[in-house]
Amino acid sequence: MAGHSKFKNIQHRKGAQDKKRAKIFTRLIKELAVAARGGTDPASNPRLRTALAGCRAANMPKDNIERVLKRAEGGEGEQYEEIRYEGYGVGGTAFIVEALSDNRNRTASEVRAAFSKFGGSLGETGSVSFMFDKVGQIIYTAGVSDADNMFEAALEAGAQDVETDEDSHVITTAPEDFNAAREALDETFGAPEEAQLTWVAQNTLDVNEDQARTLLKFIDTLEDNDDVQSLSFNFEISDDVMTKLDG
Repeated sequence: MAGHSKFKNIQHRKGAQDKKRAKIFTRLIKELAVAARGGTDPASNPRLRTALAGCRAANMPKDNIERVLKRAEGGEGEQYEEIRYEGYGVGGTAFIVEALSDNRNRTASEVRAAFSKFGGSLGETGSVSFMFDKVGQIIYTAGVSDADNMFEAALEAGAQDVETDEDSHVITTAPEDFNAAREALDETFGAPEEAQLTWVAQNTLDVNEDQARTLLKFIDTLEDNDDVQSLSFNFEISDDVMTKLDG
């Protein structure tokens, strides 16, 4: 089934910024460290297998990976806490911010300040997550396969849905099927560009140019925070508005 990824224009913008700032390694290393708490043998630790696949996809040097795993084996390294923040941005937009932090108070203060600075408000846990579904998401570039072959392979691997456009294949799975689907697709197509558990909005809001400008600045601020691992939101920016913003 072909379709257009709802947040593609925003995601591509964010992805380019992440790589430009070299933030992606920091996030991958944190996830690797947390995953390794469950054991450093990938065969018995699905989360670690996924983290390692992400490191390989990002071309992280092997020495960096081994250093994190050795520290985990020795019980060393930072003790990161997994934290989820929920709140609202301008225009009634909803945000879920997932973080790995070694200082809960610092991270909460910084995330709250970002919400306030850009006209939003930080809410309680559960205040917006009911508007999202937790899913597994696996993304391949379009050149890896044609739409029909990807669709068939993904469904056979246990996926729920596939969206394909000129740039990418976005495969969605139930959370409990994510690791098995990722590994099956990895055997067929190689490592994906991205693979993670994430939150997908059940419905989306359109935003105008002024709201979009504020929301993108808000996203940039959160992305700049080393504790923030991922963002999910429920708004769309039309191509026309994005063109004006990029102009």
